Amino acid sequence: MSPDPVGTFRVRPVTEGDIRAFSAWRHEPPYNVYDITGHTGEESIEYFLSPEVNCQVLVDADETLFGFITFGEDARVPGGDYSAPGLDIGLGIRPDATGRGNGSSFIATVVEFATDVLEAKTLRVTVAEWNTRALRVWEGADFGRSQRFETLPNLQTLGAGAFIVLDRHTST
Repeated sequence: MSPDPVGTFRVRPVTEGDIRAFSAWRHEPPYNVYDITGHTGEESIEYFLSPEVNCQVLVDADETLFGFITFGEDARVPGGDYSAPGLDIGLGIRPDATGRGNGSSFIATVVEFATDVLEAKTLRVTVAEWNTRALRVWEGADFGRSQRFETLPNLQTLGAGAFIVLDRHTST
């Protein structure tokens, strides 16, 4: 699938069909740490439809699913200091849509939604230090590094290691 032109994405509420689709995505190592595993389909649906998770999806004009977004506590990694005010953003992109030059457009769409719809004044994202591709895109969107921390060795979701917290203050 070829990438869409930059600027053609939008955010909309997640559906059960979206959750079934992105729960089945499988990334190549080392990005496979982002795969959703360990839950039944029904558990994933219940989780991502929960208002506390505030899951949305990233689609193009044809409703093609490119990613999912969570806002709030779900986007935090254990071990980080999240005491400062800010809206945490978690972003998962369809494996075949990564590395195709749309990262800045994906992030611009998410930032616009977070500031215009959710009225966030400070946005925050936590990225694994080894994920230089994601760090480069978030930093290119005017997110600055504010923290580095190590996770516990028994953290199962994203593996143990170093994480970088980046934030961006908006004019909202």
